[in-house]
Amino acid sequence: MRTAAVVGTGLIGTSVALALTAQGVTVYLRDTDVTAVRTAAALGGGLAETPPGPVDLAVLAVPPARIGATLRQCQQADLAHSYTDVGSVKEQPLRDIEELGCDVARYIGGHPLAGRERSGPLAARADLFDGRPWVLTPSKETDTETLNRALEMVALCRAVPVVMEPRAHDHAVALVSHAPHLVSALMAARLEGAADTATRLAGQGVRDVTRIAGSDPGLWIEILGANATAVADVLAGLADDLGETIAALRALAAEDEAKRSGGVDGVTGILRRGNAGHARIPGKHGAPAARYEAVPVVVGDQPGELARLFADVGASAVNIEDITIDHSPGRPAGLIELMVDPAAAEGLVHDLRRKGWNVQR
Repeated sequence: MRTAAVVGTGLIGTSVALALTAQGVTVYLRDTDVTAVRTAAALGGGLAETPPGPVDLAVLAVPPARIGATLRQCQQADLAHSYTDVGSVKEQPLRDIEELGCDVARYIGGHPLAGRERSGPLAARADLFDGRPWVLTPSKETDTETLNRALEMVALCRAVPVVMEPRAHDHAVALVSHAPHLVSALMAARLEGAADTATRLAGQGVRDVTRIAGSDPGLWIEILGANATAVADVLAGLADDLGETIAALRALAAEDEAKRSGGVDGVTGILRRGNAGHARIPGKHGAPAARYEAVPVVVGDQPGELARLFADVGASAVNIEDITIDHSPGRPAGLIELMVDPAAAEGLVHDLRRKGWNVQR
């Protein structure tokens, strides 16, 4: 691939442009927002000009509802030999494309499963897709050359290609992305009218659950609107589970021993199902989920403290598999949980304490 065009210079589009440019591809940028194009170009994402002829591949980084119309415009202008998109739903855009009479053979749906809470070109990163799944959804008409160009683009962005049917993709993302976003928003909405004395107690648990609730509602209404049925199906199952869990919790508060015992069984059952589901989430690099041990360390909120901690862990020849930070309310400190191989945990605790770290273990 020598040339590409990116239509839409928000977070994802500009990140694609930066990744391709870093691999030596000449990228041409388009957007109805002139400022966004100029920003993406200034960041090194490519050229804010019209290509002299059709590029190898055009990436349509526009909302799902606009993919069909944008593809038709680009094909009428002969912008590229092949086209893909980065929309988070695939069935509805494909139907739009077919109804608009686009050349479906030269189009393949795409969806990189990567993003950030921030939006816009200034939030873009060339390494945003490193090691992340990038779903490609060829239709029955998609030609081999278009599939190969899309696969090459995914490789240049250092992502991992996953080929799926459009419907299977939409049901999968409803389960692992779209429904969780709404659940996060619903939980965060419980905090809107909460007393300050309650929100001051917020710890890492509620922060984890509500982290993605800060995303742009305008973008998400388009995503959810294009995949509403699949998301509703997931939430309907969740609603059934919630109803059973509420009944079990009510039983836990009952004076009758038999009811209380049934409540224990009900709540225990949902927690165990949660354990089983959580265990199915892939671990690092797509490997089966591994069990790590937490080493909690109190770190002062001063410049260089986190770097010093990491350096001391590295000096102990221990690899940090994961990390969480729980900020202490009212104190200039945070609790850092270093997730490490269980076999290395005790030795690391000894080394860190010897170097003066406050290990909470």
